[in-house]
Amino acid sequence: MKNIKSILFAVLCLTVLSCNKHKEEEVYLEVNRNNISGCWSLSSWNGNELAEGSYFYIELLRNDGSYTIVESLDGFPDAPSRITGRYALADDEVLGTVISGLYDHDSGYWAHDYVISQLTATSMVWTAVDDPSFVQLFVRCDSLP
Repeated sequence: MKNIKSILFAVLCLTVLSCNKHKEEEVYLEVNRNNISGCWSLSSWNGNELAEGSYFYIELLRNDGSYTIVESLDGFPDAPSRITGRYALADDEVLGTVISGLYDHDSGYWAHDYVISQLTATSMVWTAVDDPSFVQLFVRCDSLP
């Protein structure tokens, strides 16, 4: 009977340890239109939080590859910019999945293409292809403001 209790105790300990380990691990998702679609808020830029009162939201639509940005980084929090356009994803063997964008108005392409990494259900990281020190952390949000 003592051996059975010892075995049950050992199984219980292993189960608890494996559950705790699983909780600590991030589950990264494949970067594709389906997994990145939705609304995202820029949480930090190059490791720094946005200045108080500043915001940047992007909504990525899966079906047609369009996006809408609502942002106040241009210095007008009371009159935010609303920007639309199209985005594309490309798989790069070395970098991973790269997102690029084109504005609907006459400004042309985004200033950078970005490698999307560390995609989870609630966050993702964008790193500029041409400047790896330019890193943005996005967190999922309910909707555009």
